[in-house]
Amino acid sequence: MIAYRNAVPADGPALAAMATQSFTETFGTLYRPQDLATFLDEAFGENGLPAQIGDPSYTIRLATDGAAVVGFAKIGPVAFPGDWPGTAVELYQLYVRADQHGAGVGPALMDWAIDAAQADGRTEMILSVYVDNARAIRFYQRYGFVEIGRYVFMVGEQPDDDRIMRLVL
Repeated sequence: MIAYRNAVPADGPALAAMATQSFTETFGTLYRPQDLATFLDEAFGENGLPAQIGDPSYTIRLATDGAAVVGFAKIGPVAFPGDWPGTAVELYQLYVRADQHGAGVGPALMDWAIDAAQADGRTEMILSVYVDNARAIRFYQRYGFVEIGRYVFMVGEQPDDDRIMRLVL
């Protein structure tokens, strides 16, 4: 039975492990080992995702199966370069463990992200997605996200071609 709740600082290690596993399973073969290791440490090491749990700028929602984190979504201030309205919010990550694909975890987390943004008075949600991640792009398009630009996403020293997508809330 999947349960949903906001992350608390004690969730940091389990959340970081799940995020590392999910990113590596999905994209790990695309990068040199040192680039992947650098990215994983920066993004999910103790100064990355776990440290953001206690930061009031971010909200992180977990999907859990017992004690195991099987998915999460993180929203916060828009970090992309550009002139974004103060009412915009960024969906930084929406990760679901591979064995949970198709089980409704992703839609539940996306519904939460949209509801939380609207409840906070946000007018649009911004995200980036890897250009070749067709599954994720289709998922976001089903929610009404549209491509509005390109973004260079760095994984270590390797630049990735991402697309910026926006949903008007």
